[in-house]
Amino acid sequence: MNDIIIINGPNLNLLGEREQSQYGNITFEKLKKDCQEHSKKIGINSTFFQSNIEGEIVTKIQDSRNSNDGIIINAAGYTHTSVSIRDALDIFKKPIIELHISNIYKREEFRQKSLISNVSTGVICGFGSNGYILAINAMHELLKNGNR
Repeated sequence: MNDIIIINGPNLNLLGEREQSQYGNITFEKLKKDCQEHSKKIGINSTFFQSNIEGEIVTKIQDSRNSNDGIIINAAGYTHTSVSIRDALDIFKKPIIELHISNIYKREEFRQKSLISNVSTGVICGFGSNGYILAINAMHELLKNGNR
């Protein structure tokens, strides 16, 4: 059974409370529960992690090199600003899926640039919280087919 980690960046802990027009009304805890249930159903062990602190995210990515087969990351605002997160992902050398709840290309110009896309295996954006399930399914296929 493969082990993946789903990493969430700043303010995602406030899902359901903030900008529901962009992010929907699902709470972070409900999203976490849904992802873990779906992962288990398809034979993947998933760990959910969230931090508002860039260094904690970098450390989690570094630690994941030895304990996880893949990373799904919604770096939130750090997507557009963090060279450190990008560099940590580049060192990971296993499948990485960049994920966004909203379509970043339909948003403000500064949100349309991702520093992590070019080190990610693939990108999913604009499907709301369902993007997490799509990302889990995509990671399952990547790992099953040996696309590491």
